Amino acid sequence: MATTIDTKRQLHNRTILGILLMIVGLALYPLSDAFIKHLMGTYSVPQTSFLRAATRLPPLLIMVFFQGGIRKVLATQHPKKHLVRLFVNLIYTLSFMYAFSLASLTSTYTISYTSSLFMIILSALLLKESVTRDRWAAVGLGLVGVIIAMRPWGGTFELAALIVLFGTFLGALNKILMRKLAATEHSLAIAIYPNFVMMFAMLPFLFVSFVPWARWGAWKAMPWEHWGLFAIVGVITAAGQYAITQALRFAQGSALAPIDYSTYFWVVAFDAFWWNKTPDLYMVIGAVVVVGSNLYILCRSSKERKAAKVAKLT
Repeated sequence: MATTIDTKRQLHNRTILGILLMIVGLALYPLSDAFIKHLMGTYSVPQTSFLRAATRLPPLLIMVFFQGGIRKVLATQHPKKHLVRLFVNLIYTLSFMYAFSLASLTSTYTISYTSSLFMIILSALLLKESVTRDRWAAVGLGLVGVIIAMRPWGGTFELAALIVLFGTFLGALNKILMRKLAATEHSLAIAIYPNFVMMFAMLPFLFVSFVPWARWGAWKAMPWEHWGLFAIVGVITAAGQYAITQALRFAQGSALAPIDYSTYFWVVAFDAFWWNKTPDLYMVIGAVVVVGSNLYILCRSSKERKAAKVAKLT
């Protein structure tokens, strides 16, 4: 029997909406990561990862009810594609979770901004998207801003940086795979499946302490206030995950890539107010450069949208 594709699952060329959704989603993730980093001062990577995934599921499953039920939302036409993406997502998430236990939010996020380069390269290779010179230039300018902010010439290269770099490549690949799935799969399905996989993968580590020095210890009892914090993390990350999935449905990956830089301001703010790490002059200059690159992409996307409308009318 021929496979039918729900027209609602088709990719839509609504770049501005996609960019706005990506900005919202990327604003929620640093907030949840700040809570996670705080909790990882007490709990192991497996326990934190398990609870982070578990607390995401209730709000997502509630949304399933309003989106037509489990059968409609979670049904898939491409189980193999889901499995590949889920494996990539698992390693990518664990890489960042471990990095959070070793380094500051600002350091981790700054290195992760290399995602823009990975994203554009993978978008061109896997999605056959056309990448204009001005988008390449904007991404390059944003990376220059990141380099200025971090001053790699003034410090040492740590293990956490290598882990983040590896995770960033997988994160870019994960977004590409998400966009390909978004053509036929429900956004909630794409957001829900990784949480079940993470919980299943982390279960063995909750009962046996495999590598204590690497923060892979067994389950540790928690007070009620920490359960509450994990619940907050679940709601925040579920909303962010869904917003990003929707963004990848409405806009090309190459257009969304520079928006990753918007998280820079959030992580700097959290490091300043949560851990008393204030940005220096280099960070401020880098932030200005990053904002400039993002604003340029937003302006170019708006102009391209207007030009496309004019072309259709002529």
